[in-house]
Order: sequence, then C-alpha cells, then structure tokens
Amino acid sequence: MTAVQERARAHVVTDTAGERPAVPVSLSYDPDLDPGAVHLTLPASVTGADDSGDWVFTRDLLERGLTAPVANGPVSIWPCGRAQAVVELHSATGVSLVQFDSRALIRFLGRTYAAVAAARAGRLR
Repeated sequence: MTAVQERARAHVVTDTAGERPAVPVSLSYDPDLDPGAVHLTLPASVTGADDSGDWVFTRDLLERGLTAPVANGPVSIWPCGRAQAVVELHSATGVSLVQFDSRALIRFLGRTYAAVAAARAGRLR
C-alpha cells in the first residue's frame, strides 16, 4: 500500500500574549506498518526536547476529535470553533497544545482512506 505523508502548519497554544508562531508539522500514515495508526511529528521547538516529538495515535481518534472532544492516554483532540482543532499531547517534559486548521486534518484523513481504497481495488483485480 502507499504511505501518506502530509506537511501542515499549526500554531502552538501558549499563555503568553501576542501572535502564536506557526510551526511545521508532519502527518503520516503507513497502512503496511499499522493500518489503524497515524503519526504526528512536531519540531523540537514545540516539544521542548532535544529532538522532534513523534506521536502515534489511532486514525479513529483523530477523526472523532474533529467533531467532539476525545482522549486516549496522553493524546486529547477536540474541535475549536468550526474551523480549527486542538491536539493536546502529554509527555514527561510537559504538555503541548497544537492548534490546526481542521481542513488540513480532514485532507490528511481523506488521503489515508483513499490510499486504503486504492490498494483494495488493486487487490480485487
């Protein structure tokens, strides 16, 4: 099957006044490795660690979090207004809140389902 890679920009939510910086994030999905999981990779500037943070959670959690608050272990996702979603990530170094345009997450999810459908269609031939 074809792995899906999507680059997006997100905003780190902080308690400081002023403009929140946009940061590059990577969303990926590889149905050959784990058909139910998505990966979210954040730069070190967001995680506070020496390297980037790679978070793995279910594709279903991401999808459900676009319409209602959901949580599973250290990952919580909820809609923020009509056009944004927040991903809250808990780690040993603290909590990161990252706000996305929902369109970017919806586009990524659509690509993951299309990849699975295309692979299934190829196997039926």
